[in-house]
Amino acid sequence: MTDRLSVIFAALADPTRRAILARLAEGEATVTELAEPFEISLPAISRHLKVLENAGLISRSRSAQWRSSRLEPEPLREATAWMERYRRFWDANFARLDAHLKRLQEDKP
Repeated sequence: MTDRLSVIFAALADPTRRAILARLAEGEATVTELAEPFEISLPAISRHLKVLENAGLISRSRSAQWRSSRLEPEPLREATAWMERYRRFWDANFARLDAHLKRLQEDKP
């Protein structure tokens, strides 16, 4: 069984799915609305939506013949929290590098 973060990151790995999430950050949308900026078929968009839904990144609802999708923020929070540890690590390393480079500049004749 694949862990939840792996499923989330796998879903986020595709640029089309990231673009769909960016659009859904503006509000709910139907499959047709989500497909507009892409030169791919509606079934292909539906497959991307299924991956996002399986990762918990979106939820889908049906109202009459319309099926809309909505962004679900919790999985993005989980991914961000996981990455935050590494951001702090890199920030500290870059701060040390910056201090070292400043010392080198000060030591120049």
